[in-house]
Amino acid sequence: MQPTGNLHIGNYLGALKNWVRIQHDYECIFCIVDLHAVTVYQDPAELRAKINETAALYLAAGIDPTDCAIMVQSAVPAHAELAWMLTCVTPIGWLERMTQYKIKAAKQESIGDGLLQYPVLMAADILLYQAGIVPVGEDQAQHLELTRDVAQRFNSLYGDTFVVPNTSLPTVGARVMGLDNPTQKMSKSATGLNHAVALLDAPAKIRKTIMRATTDSSPAVDFETAGPGVLNLLSIYQAFSGEPDDAMQARFTGMRYGDLKKQVAEMAIAHLEPFQQRYREITADPAYLAAILRDGAERVAPIANSTVRTVKQRMGLYT
Repeated sequence: MQPTGNLHIGNYLGALKNWVRIQHDYECIFCIVDLHAVTVYQDPAELRAKINETAALYLAAGIDPTDCAIMVQSAVPAHAELAWMLTCVTPIGWLERMTQYKIKAAKQESIGDGLLQYPVLMAADILLYQAGIVPVGEDQAQHLELTRDVAQRFNSLYGDTFVVPNTSLPTVGARVMGLDNPTQKMSKSATGLNHAVALLDAPAKIRKTIMRATTDSSPAVDFETAGPGVLNLLSIYQAFSGEPDDAMQARFTGMRYGDLKKQVAEMAIAHLEPFQQRYREITADPAYLAAILRDGAERVAPIANSTVRTVKQRMGLYT
């Protein structure tokens, strides 16, 4: 995840919760991608604070640093080094057709080259560790396909070097939509006051945001005709509670929207309060957090450096 904006329940239910569930089934590396963040300007002091905040939220969610590596992208220079070598074998046409690049570029009068090269850096993040599976959502499927294309192109040019990562995910997290616009995915970059519930929001703010969520013109929950706003609230409740579909229908069929929102708000608060308590305990000891990030970088650096050495040798570069 990028250390920008405020991580929200969409990030938790869509990714973090899933990461916690699979962390002992795979050899996992969880990265805070600060090099990706600076494809647009970031205030330096705020970026450094957000890096620590994101790491603490990983830990508060339940990522186990004794079994997994939690690290910051820029702490391992091999990310940037491999990205340059992959850039040299990636046709510019592949990058110009990336949907996220076209959307972001259309919103800006002037864009930096980093935005165009963003997917190559993402490919480097994955290929650097010879990753077999990347547990991300469907919105990143195009970037994963590009990573596969880049790996296959490099392997065809220079010999079998990279594992081609699998795009089938081991599990799927909830897709949480914006509370103010349930047709768009909940986003850290959205500016609406009632768009998202941040993981560190106080209970009163959580209630206020959810009570203002968009629903539809019907007076009560009908699973067969419910609009996207109602379905989004039901999805959030189910993702937090783990209730099966039949229990959800029994609980909410015929319930008025005001009562639905109250139940969703209380369910979110019940899960986020202990999460926030763990976060406060973690951030109370900056040395502990710094040690985990330092250890994470030290654990993965030998893998990353070995890959870079191999790539240099294959390309004929000085090693």
